[in-house]
Amino acid sequence: MKDVAARAGVGLKTVSRVVNGEPGVTPDTERRVQEAIDALGFRRNDSARVLRKGRTATVGLVLEDLADPFYGPLNRAVEEVARAHGALLINGSSAEDPDRERELALALCARRVDGLIVIPAGEDHRYLEPEIRAGVATVFVDRPAGRIDADVVLSDSFGGAREGVAHLIAHGHRRIGFIGDHPRIHTATERLRGYRAAMAGAGLPVDESWVALGSTAADRVSAAAVAMLAGPDPVTAVFAGNNRVTVTLVRVLAAAGRPVALVGFDDFELADLLRPGVTVVAQDAAALGRVATDRLFRRLSGASLPPERIELPTRLIPRGSGELPPVV
Repeated sequence: MKDVAARAGVGLKTVSRVVNGEPGVTPDTERRVQEAIDALGFRRNDSARVLRKGRTATVGLVLEDLADPFYGPLNRAVEEVARAHGALLINGSSAEDPDRERELALALCARRVDGLIVIPAGEDHRYLEPEIRAGVATVFVDRPAGRIDADVVLSDSFGGAREGVAHLIAHGHRRIGFIGDHPRIHTATERLRGYRAAMAGAGLPVDESWVALGSTAADRVSAAAVAMLAGPDPVTAVFAGNNRVTVTLVRVLAAAGRPVALVGFDDFELADLLRPGVTVVAQDAAALGRVATDRLFRRLSGASLPPERIELPTRLIPRGSGELPPVV
């Protein structure tokens, strides 16, 4: 900074103001300082800045899987809001492993991130209590925190699933299967609850052989679907608990030899180009990320807020697969 100040003919404070984008510098002076910075290759020392301000201008994001298409728009929204606040985003995947989630979250805290956004894999987040007390703002997304009170931003998984199954019922289906994720995952249990509520609301019984929760691996989902489509009274429609399940079901149902209606939770790329197009209950992943990050920066600004549960609505998008009539 001394070298830059000397070359530009200004004081150290003026260089600091230009580097940090602060007001109080004339355009001509800012130009001279910037030319000196470019000529000397000056870079701000963020470690010194952290010591002075007590903030790192970084936030951490713990996702389930960066490769999952659902998390792409969410990650981008978090990054854009963080960038608007002058902060850098650092992210990583928990791979749905509670131990890895804990390890990653604490590693980010050890690097002194100002805040954390977590999509939980585990069911006990008391390990974050010391970090939250120390000032690390924390917001959970998609699923609530376990055993602590904290902000959470969710989609309406129960209401969305209930609407999707009611849509199948409205098109004449009475034997409807449900294939979802692991039962320990909040969204999976909420979507199953929505399925059961829609069936009960229509006065329809649920044969437990129509319900399959577990891994979203293609072989497990395929086996569950084949079992539901077999026998003298097969299901005539299936509700898929998430996008990975839906994609596998598109392949299985294409080979079923008879039309089977399908509604999936989560939209996915090219769903509208298939024949028929795939009817989905869409959640706004970008809105989840945006709302969560806005909440995080409100806390970082010093706002005194009680923990809040924010639930965003879903949207049914009919495209053809959910409107197929039952074939008895």
